[in-house]
Amino acid sequence: MALSDQLNKLSARTKELEGRAAAAQQKAHDDLQKDVVAARDASKANAEAFQASVDESVAEVSAWWTDMSRAWDKHVATMREKLDQKKAEHDLGAAKRDAEDAYAYASYLIDYCYAAVEEAEYAVLDATLAQRDYDDLAAKQSTQERSAS
Repeated sequence: MALSDQLNKLSARTKELEGRAAAAQQKAHDDLQKDVVAARDASKANAEAFQASVDESVAEVSAWWTDMSRAWDKHVATMREKLDQKKAEHDLGAAKRDAEDAYAYASYLIDYCYAAVEEAEYAVLDATLAQRDYDDLAAKQSTQERSAS
């Protein structure tokens, strides 16, 4: 998939998230709970599919991704476990802390994603420059070979 296609997909998904987050404020508790479960399942499935799609032929990137993926999976599992444990508590103070923790976690992930987008911008521009450098070098070499003939 071309980088521009991936960016379009990311943009559309982010817009979808924005709409779902706004709509969540108006949903009934049971409907919102179903959405949470569905989102969690979709997130897990997407993470598994993404991990399976990592190109093993790019050793350095794959090694980096394997480390990053393991750390991310561990982080997500830990946070979900903590959030699930807190949901089991039923007193008002605990519910308030749960809401604050869930909000802080969501805020952290948004900031993390923003930083990832910043890094993706750098990577896309760098990849474009590297391709252009390659194309220029290939054209120069081709011209030199024709001149030598």
